[in-house]
Order: sequence, then C-alpha cells, then structure tokens
Amino acid sequence: MKLSNGFDISASALTAQRLRMDVVSSNIANAETTRGSFVDGQFQPYKRKMVVLEPMKAGSFDSMLRSEMGEASKGVKATRIVEDQSPEKLVYNPNHPDADASGYVRMPNVDVAKEMVDMISASRAYEANVTALNATKAMFVKALEIGK
Repeated sequence: MKLSNGFDISASALTAQRLRMDVVSSNIANAETTRGSFVDGQFQPYKRKMVVLEPMKAGSFDSMLRSEMGEASKGVKATRIVEDQSPEKLVYNPNHPDADASGYVRMPNVDVAKEMVDMISASRAYEANVTALNATKAMFVKALEIGK
C-alpha cells in the first residue's frame, strides 16, 4: 500500500463532491426554466440532472488481488450525469407565455427542497474529505518528526 493512497482517495472524493455541488446548483438555477431544450419542434422543460458515482477500479488482476487482500478501492469517480425521468409538474398559469390551451404550464421536475438536501449532503461529504485529507497530512508530518 502506498503512503499517498489517503491523498488519492480524498482527492477523488473532493472532485466528485464538487461536481455534485455544481450539478445541484445548475438544477436550482433552472428550477423555473420552461424552455430547457428544443425537441421535435417544441420546447421541453428543463430536466433535473443527477451525478452517478462509482468506485475507481484498477486493472483486472490488480483489482482481484486487492479484493483478495481486503484492500479498498482507490477512490471514487463520476461516471456520468443522467437526467431524472420523473414527470414534470403541471402548474395552472394561463398568463404564462408557455401555457397550453387549458392554461397549464409544464414546469421542470426540480424540487428545490430536494436539491437543497442534496447540496447539504454534498457539502458535508466535501467537508469530511477535507478533514480526512488534513488528518493524513498530519500523520505524514508526525511520521517525519519521528526521524528527527
């Protein structure tokens, strides 16, 4: 096991959580966007986006050896950003420029309260990884002091 594994794992987690916070910010910013994309000649409301995270895996032999030895993976990575397939909200607002003949507007499937919970979760995970990074750094410093 390399001494810098703790740094690598924390760095990958910091990057992943930063991406989560960016995606959540984008969702909140577009919570009222009724013209998110143009499909088949019609505007579609913005669709909520989510980040998919997976553990980093080394090469096949290396990963099998590490799993047999009981070692953890080398961190986490964002593999893709997917759109939430839940239905959009229908809001009655006949004065809105995007209202249909019945007066309903198709709004994005973004729930601001849910996004705030996701933002707090990503922020706490980011803080936890900064703490882990600082603890690893402190262990390195103490190990170097032993040699004095």
